[in-house]
Amino acid sequence: MSVITIFNGTFCKNEPVVKNVLSSTGYKLVTDNDIVAEAGRLSGIPANKMTRAFSARESVFNNFTHEKEVSVAWLKLAVAEKLAGDELLVSGFAGSLIPKSISHVLRVCLIADMKFRISHAAAEQKISDKEAVKLIHKQDEDRIAWISSLFKKNDPWDSSLYDLVIPMDKMDLDKAVSLITENAGKDVVKTNSRSRKAVDDFLLASKVEMHLAREGHNVDISAKEGLVTIIINKHVLLLNKLEDDLKAIARKVPGVKAVETKVGEGYYQTDIYRKYDFKMPSKVLLVDDEREFVQTLSERLIMRDMGSAVAYDGESALNLVSEDEPEVMILDLKMPGINGIEVLRRVKQSNPDIEVIILTGHGTEADRELCMKLGAFAYLQKPVDIEILSDNLKKANDKIRIKKSAK
Repeated sequence: MSVITIFNGTFCKNEPVVKNVLSSTGYKLVTDNDIVAEAGRLSGIPANKMTRAFSARESVFNNFTHEKEVSVAWLKLAVAEKLAGDELLVSGFAGSLIPKSISHVLRVCLIADMKFRISHAAAEQKISDKEAVKLIHKQDEDRIAWISSLFKKNDPWDSSLYDLVIPMDKMDLDKAVSLITENAGKDVVKTNSRSRKAVDDFLLASKVEMHLAREGHNVDISAKEGLVTIIINKHVLLLNKLEDDLKAIARKVPGVKAVETKVGEGYYQTDIYRKYDFKMPSKVLLVDDEREFVQTLSERLIMRDMGSAVAYDGESALNLVSEDEPEVMILDLKMPGINGIEVLRRVKQSNPDIEVIILTGHGTEADRELCMKLGAFAYLQKPVDIEILSDNLKKANDKIRIKKSAK
């Protein structure tokens, strides 16, 4: 039997289509939530962080942490393991992770024109047409970003990605369901020995990608009957060393018979390959209203392989804390609006695991005592030696890693 994947634009009758196809076929439903839950169980990554892989908005720290790419690696593994069974209907983003080499998958896209979607959104959500347009555009941004990251296509409804693209504004529900079920029963999408081997290849490639991601590497992987191909898509200065490192990790994965490396098209572009170094702090938030100073400091930390983002006032810093969860903050005290002491107090109340290093040119002894009482990791005066600051960052990072490993 086959597997059905359904990817859709929002407000395109996805839910009744899925419900009726399940009723007609007896297939088992697999949702994005199911895949996220399984990937979270395998990886230990919280579900809310895993789900962010489907969002158009990346963390400001992603260039250093590769959090999105790591999450996708685990999601692939969860999908690959699900494909050990047949008669599945995979609804949502996760079905797009299944490679085209697996031929017993019927890939379906449900879409409709904007007028149809606006009407349905307004009725279902009880909102105005204007609000409906805004909502649909936001949801489409996520779909565009997802498909672009996987296939380098900016049209998430591109017909080349699917076996069936069904215009729900022009086709009634019963006809759409009938079209899907009839095609799912055709011989061309039934499981055979070749497609089953392709599932095994996908599972092996996913395991290798996961192992490499856990070591801080972000590369493309394919596999065929035990031969694993690693594709390096960013420029690296010591290519031979990187290839040796990648091969050594991949060879340890059960089922791998041989490993080869290749450079992809991206290797010749200007991006530089950056391995995520777990020993270095890669989610540092710098908060200071002296723009030139904080930008220079950020650049100096990046030169030391420390990932950083910048906020120029307390309110922006608190917003970044809630959205991107930095691990270490370097915080000035004297800022317009919400001052550093208040930022420290709120951060320690809402996110006590964030380590905060105070770096100020105006603080008093009373300020130092209050900051340490509120939970600051260190209190440093400007100007500060970059080596002293770096040492404090590494110590704060070590404290965080020890806490995480103890959980």
